[in-house]
Amino acid sequence: QVQLVESGGGSVQAGGSLRLSCAASGRFFSSYDMGWFRQAPGMEREFVAAINWSGASRNYADSVKGRFTISRDDAKNTVYLQMNSLKPEDTAIYYCAGRRAYSGAYYLAANYDYWGQGTQVTVSS
Repeated sequence: QVQLVESGGGSVQAGGSLRLSCAASGRFFSSYDMGWFRQAPGMEREFVAAINWSGASRNYADSVKGRFTISRDDAKNTVYLQMNSLKPEDTAIYYCAGRRAYSGAYYLAANYDYWGQGTQVTVSS
C-alpha cells in the first residue's frame, strides 16, 4: 500500500509561485508513475501534470504548460510541482496521485491507484 501526503499549498497573489510536494510511503516509489490533479469548487477533477517512473517523460495540461514543472526525487520518495506565474484560475485543491507504470492514459484520474488528501492553492488577483 502506498500513502501520499501533499504539502506546500497556500495563498499567493497572481504572478507568484508555489512549490507543492508529495511524500510517498512504501518501497516501490521509483516504479510508479506520478501525477498532479486539481479540483476547483463545482468542477470536476482535472489533470495538471504527470511524470513517468523513470522521470524521462513529463506531460502537462495545456493550461499550465510553460508555467508548471513536475519533478521527482526517488531518493526522497517525493514528487514536486513547481508553479510559477500563478493565475486566479489556478485556484483549486491539488491532489497528488500514483500508479504502477504503463497503466493507461496518464491524464485520466481513473488510471491512478493512490491519492493524497489534497492541498489548497488560492491565487488572488
